[in-house]
Amino acid sequence: MPRSIQEILDHADELATQFENYEPAPEDEQPVEEYLLRRAVLARARSERQIIEAVDAARAAGIPWNRIGKLLGTSAQAAHQRYSVPTERA
Repeated sequence: MPRSIQEILDHADELATQFENYEPAPEDEQPVEEYLLRRAVLARARSERQIIEAVDAARAAGIPWNRIGKLLGTSAQAAHQRYSVPTERA
């Protein structure tokens, strides 16, 4: 939905006013340790997604499970059980 430049500027002004008037509530605060833990969990999830995509690409390229398992630091069977797609298990 196209907006005029004036509408965009007005909206920016509204957001700036809200930001300037913001007063944090006690429940808005978060201990640093909790923040760091949340970041670590997100990083682990991203890493797991990268591993899944890399394993899929390796399998598509014909790399055997024993090599994939070795690269992952596990057995071929463990790698296959964790990262194979359901259709490949059949």
